[in-house]
Amino acid sequence: MRKITNINSDWSFTKDGVTEQISLPHTWNGIDGQGGAENYYRGRCVYEKTLGGFEGNTFLEINGANTVCEVFVNGVYIGSHENGYSMFRFEITDFLKPDENDIRIIVDNSENEFLYPQMADFTFYGGIYRDVNIISGVSKSHFGLLDMSRCGMYITPKADGRVFVKSYVEGSRKDLKKEFIITDAEGNQAAKAECDADTEAVKLLVDAPILWNGMENPYLYTMTARLVENGEVIDEVSDKFGFREFYFDSEKGFFLNGNHLKLKGVSRHQDWENIGNALTIEEHKKDIELIKDIGANSIRLAHYQHDSKFYDLCDEEGFLVWAEIPVISRFSKKKQEQAKFMLEELIRQNYNHPSIFCWSIANEITIGGATSGVAAGIRELNDIAHCLDSTRPTATAQVTFSSMNSKLNDIPDILGYNQYFGWYIKTVDGIDEWLDKFHEKKPEIKLCISEYGAEGVTTLHSAEPVQGDYSEEYQAFYHEHYVKALSERDWLWGSYVWNMFDFGSAIRNEGGVRGRNNKGLVTIDRKIKKDAYYVYKAYWSDKKFVHIAGERFVDRPTGEQKIKVYSNCPKVTLTVNGESTELEGDKIFEFDAVIKEGENVITAKSGRCSHKITVNGTDIPNPDYVLPEGGETFVRNWFSSDDEINPDNLSLNDSLGDILFNDEIQKLIKNHAHITLDSPALKPLGKIPLKPISKLASKLGAGEAVSMANQFLQTIEKDKK
Repeated sequence: MRKITNINSDWSFTKDGVTEQISLPHTWNGIDGQGGAENYYRGRCVYEKTLGGFEGNTFLEINGANTVCEVFVNGVYIGSHENGYSMFRFEITDFLKPDENDIRIIVDNSENEFLYPQMADFTFYGGIYRDVNIISGVSKSHFGLLDMSRCGMYITPKADGRVFVKSYVEGSRKDLKKEFIITDAEGNQAAKAECDADTEAVKLLVDAPILWNGMENPYLYTMTARLVENGEVIDEVSDKFGFREFYFDSEKGFFLNGNHLKLKGVSRHQDWENIGNALTIEEHKKDIELIKDIGANSIRLAHYQHDSKFYDLCDEEGFLVWAEIPVISRFSKKKQEQAKFMLEELIRQNYNHPSIFCWSIANEITIGGATSGVAAGIRELNDIAHCLDSTRPTATAQVTFSSMNSKLNDIPDILGYNQYFGWYIKTVDGIDEWLDKFHEKKPEIKLCISEYGAEGVTTLHSAEPVQGDYSEEYQAFYHEHYVKALSERDWLWGSYVWNMFDFGSAIRNEGGVRGRNNKGLVTIDRKIKKDAYYVYKAYWSDKKFVHIAGERFVDRPTGEQKIKVYSNCPKVTLTVNGESTELEGDKIFEFDAVIKEGENVITAKSGRCSHKITVNGTDIPNPDYVLPEGGETFVRNWFSSDDEINPDNLSLNDSLGDILFNDEIQKLIKNHAHITLDSPALKPLGKIPLKPISKLASKLGAGEAVSMANQFLQTIEKDKK
């Protein structure tokens, strides 16, 4: 019988000729990939370990090594793997010695024109950052270990109790039998079936099954498969699954087991501060705990396959999961073969998880520019996903400036748009107009907002927050608007906050923080819940609480001030320096208060819930609360694009006058430059064409600036004449 032995401890790790002793999981970019430098280390490193002997057929299992991994046993090359986010195995039986064996694994996260991802707003951490196991004692005939799956069987349950299971036996199947047993959560047998080993698919029936019903009741059954020879079990595998059914409606949204359910989601990257992506089960559990506390019921696992442990936790807690591959930013025909491979691994390894409701095949694929073959390439991935799994819909997430009429929108079964009105473009109320316009123009599309967010740095604060100041207060204001707008539209099946946690992005240097995307509702170390966190808890959670906004905004102006309290209670009492005011409200309570010079004690209460903060009233602004002069005070996108031109929006094909006198441009100039253009005096500019000027600028080496300008203009609609 197979035996699984974890070999995470005591590895020799060599980088640039320097060797140290480490244990797995491990990354060499835990520091420099999160703010140490824009050019973090991307190269080849070596992991080595000496093992004893093993009995029976033996396999090496690596659950995640980014990006290219080569394996050697006792100096012999075994094979390589090119996907930094999936599990893979090699059989090493014939290369092992009886007593002592040297394992050498070379991992390389260098840039590679044939592999995704290479251009994205997150750090590509290098290393063996998940568990490594030895599977030994495997019989010559066994359930599949090399078919990309985790257990060699694919379970398809129906809500009426029917279960179809496909399984594959590697090695001889002659005179062998397969047994399948389903047990409920209490360990009681619910169904059983037997067949010959060469029978690929078997049907079982569970009477009156208990449904996996999301967070309301995430009930799981277990399927155990046994390979039997002459009455003796020679191999056994098992996996959990759940009975459920769901569908999407373009007018009514998402339905789970016949009941409407709004998917209230957050997105999650797999890194922590100074740990990078080398997480243990404890970090995974902490993330689940925080996401559950906020009241979310869905998670978008961006932008790649996550650890199987996290999918297991989602199954157990009842989260509905958007799973995806890192086909991201710029489509490349050179990378298409690897993209197909990554998709097959994602689906085969995670097929049995009841939490997963879709396979996402691309994210913002035109953000780096329109490339030939992109539609054909995404359509091919879409077809592959349907062939591998006919039970789940496909999805993509489109970049904000992608036209509503883009042919890419018609490929997947369900569609997401990443929208940042109020951060990168326009103002927060732009999301309302865009949503209503999209649904009016494309009522047949099953739409969600797959990303939205604003950066909030916990050291930056303002009593009068404005777009682009990176303050914690503006981030909270932004999310106050979005959560309400998204919840009011029942046809919108779901939405995903970008992001639940701050995460490493070595290319960034914004808001006074290098190497990090600060759009998280929680800091990257998971220690601080930003005010925006409590906005969502007020809307989504049933657990009663009160939270006074601005806990870290200690030095405040004296005099009359607005004090915000977030709560899911119907009534809140705020006490400021002994003076109490009670308000009835809904989610967001705004009190008028007077802040005196010096110490001010502020308390919010509702029933047994309370929150207390102390602030300091002063007329001297705290310089630490704003970015220094010359710092990055204006929001910028990290990407550039030469995407196909949407004729309804501005572009460098328009004249300078058309751009300068556009209503939206006028507002931006007034808000940020604090000037009003004198239209009559500048009227001659209306005849200056920008296309030849932009072409000349590109030839002179300013192509990236031109591209970014064009991409920005494409987010702004032309004035209606």
